[in-house]
Amino acid sequence: MSLLVTKVPRNLDNRLKLFGFELADLLLIFLYLSLSNLFFGGTRLKFPVVWIGTVALAGTLYFVKRGKPEGYLQHFIQFKLRPTVLVAGAPDTIYQPLLLNNGD
Repeated sequence: MSLLVTKVPRNLDNRLKLFGFELADLLLIFLYLSLSNLFFGGTRLKFPVVWIGTVALAGTLYFVKRGKPEGYLQHFIQFKLRPTVLVAGAPDTIYQPLLLNNGD
């Protein structure tokens, strides 16, 4: 009697990529494509702005993100939007103490 054998993927943690792009990158590319086509689709600038711009954006994202970890652009933008100086002794503006009313 032999054992039942099934194939199991080696990397269960890999994220979905289409044509080498993450889904967030594809969303950015198609957002640029649709907005530029909306504004420049009926003009003489359709070919250079819409199509060449979309190919340039896709190529830039593909080659800039090569070798970088997943979610690189999102983390890079979050890093740049944070304050440059973090002070340990600054008052915490998010924390508010809980005020209990004991009926006094």
